[in-house]
Amino acid sequence: MAVTPLIDRAFLERLERLALRWSASFPGLVGGHNISRFSGSGQEFLDHRNFHQGDDLRAVNWRAYMRLEKMFLKMFQTEPRVPVRLLLDISESMTTGDENKLTYKFDYARKLAAALCYVGLVRLDTIQILPFSHQLFDPHTSGGGRHRLLPVVDYLTALQPRGASQLGKVLRDFISSYPQRGLVILISDFMDNGEIEKPVQYLADYGHEISLIQLWAPEDRTPPWDGELDLEDAETGSYLQISFDETARQQYQEAFDAHAAMLQKLAMRNNGRYVGIETSLPVDEAIFGPMVRSRGVA
Repeated sequence: MAVTPLIDRAFLERLERLALRWSASFPGLVGGHNISRFSGSGQEFLDHRNFHQGDDLRAVNWRAYMRLEKMFLKMFQTEPRVPVRLLLDISESMTTGDENKLTYKFDYARKLAAALCYVGLVRLDTIQILPFSHQLFDPHTSGGGRHRLLPVVDYLTALQPRGASQLGKVLRDFISSYPQRGLVILISDFMDNGEIEKPVQYLADYGHEISLIQLWAPEDRTPPWDGELDLEDAETGSYLQISFDETARQQYQEAFDAHAAMLQKLAMRNNGRYVGIETSLPVDEAIFGPMVRSRGVA
């Protein structure tokens, strides 16, 4: 049976026109809006990318155009750069959804992370992926252009769900381990038995710009079951016996939506971003739909 690749070439070509966005100014760092990577003193050439309508013609490699009759943009890097860190939830609660379909939440999260990393790599951002559940696991750092994507994909493909999410502990450990402020992209279902609002607020208070991406499988928001149910917590293994009907489903959905609204308000009041994505929405549509509308990418 052929293994479906984490991300395909046609999708990568569409991603090349995008850039990660942040709005904060970080003292001593450059690249606040990812607008230009082109000519200027102290810049180091790193890579080329395809020319897109609206790009700066001054950055076109005209010698390559004369040889190949195709336009490429020269990409440069300026140091120091704004740190971009992607915190990726790999807890057991990320295993909801059909594992054999695109709605499988864990695969969806990894594909989304790969896409965002590629967007950053094309624009020569340096991105650090930090998987977490009850703790931060060994990170992967990548930068320097699109040709560095394969190690990112290999790293994400090798990840396996494990542990129960402890977001409060993880964010405290993150702040103490990574003191340099920057953009923090947090991909999670935010299904945590502990406090969520205060740790994320602490992250923003410390000076990081936050981008919250909440993922849910269809059954996470609208459970399809009825009758007497025996439920097992995917992370703790604890059991709960409940009677579930349409009234209970509506009450649960209202509570779920209130939780999502809290996350959105939390991001907005800290000049950050929030995107809620159901895994029934294909990853490419999520990137070019709600992610673009939220200005997380542009």
